[in-house]
Amino acid sequence: MAKRDPYSAEQHSVRVLKVGERVRHILSELLARQEVHDDIVSAANIAVTEVRMTPDLRNATAYVKPLLGADEDDVVQALRQNTAYLQREVAKRLGLKFAPKLKFRKDESFEEADRIEALLRDPKVARDLGEEDEAG
Repeated sequence: MAKRDPYSAEQHSVRVLKVGERVRHILSELLARQEVHDDIVSAANIAVTEVRMTPDLRNATAYVKPLLGADEDDVVQALRQNTAYLQREVAKRLGLKFAPKLKFRKDESFEEADRIEALLRDPKVARDLGEEDEAG
């Protein structure tokens, strides 16, 4: 007999977003309070910009950005080395049946936004946008 999911598709996606945001807050709090006993992590001010959860809430990818962008690769590597501790703390504070498995990645959205901004400032693009604005 198939197991019924008590949530509709919309409720399920909202729940995934809410849990992801809770995980982001927990990780941010752990890092801000310097509860991770690692020299690299303690020395860096790390922002957890986003946490993406899988629909089954078993996996979480945390996107991190050290403030001032210093030593991103070293910070991500240090977080990966401390994943077991962070997962344990998230599991304690989250209170779900299963604790999500954490993965850490550097957040490249800021670089992507800068690249798009540079494209929009390109004279050829500005010219095309200007003609469209006048016609519209």
